[in-house]
Amino acid sequence: MQVEKMYAGFLGEWQLDVDGSHYGQGEAPASGGYAISESQEGLVFVISWQDADGKDHSFSFSGIPDGEARPFAGDDLIDSMAVSAPNEAELTSKAFYQDRELMIAKRVLIDDGAVMEITQSVLLPDGSRPANIARYRRKLHS
Repeated sequence: MQVEKMYAGFLGEWQLDVDGSHYGQGEAPASGGYAISESQEGLVFVISWQDADGKDHSFSFSGIPDGEARPFAGDDLIDSMAVSAPNEAELTSKAFYQDRELMIAKRVLIDDGAVMEITQSVLLPDGSRPANIARYRRKLHS
């Protein structure tokens, strides 16, 4: 018997809904995509976007969705990351530096799983937490 994984609704490919997104920090992308898949290392997140100048960017990371912070390599500002799936409609990642939380990305499924809303906030040295809210629509394959 296959056990349903808490994060199963997040797996797949997503397309950025630029008009449904709000960027409180940084410049909004012109377009973007998001993919979440499973591997032996846990969940793999691949984010790609095109900026207003038409330049392509991408970022990827992986994590085991058990809430435990694990060493993270490849970024000078982050030394560990934790991924958790507290329920079927939420998938969160937190980034840390020297045990201090610096960033949280909370993914929530809405509209019966057709939309993933990601609220990404950064904790700045002055204590403020600017946030970006990005909405992604599930890509349907024909």
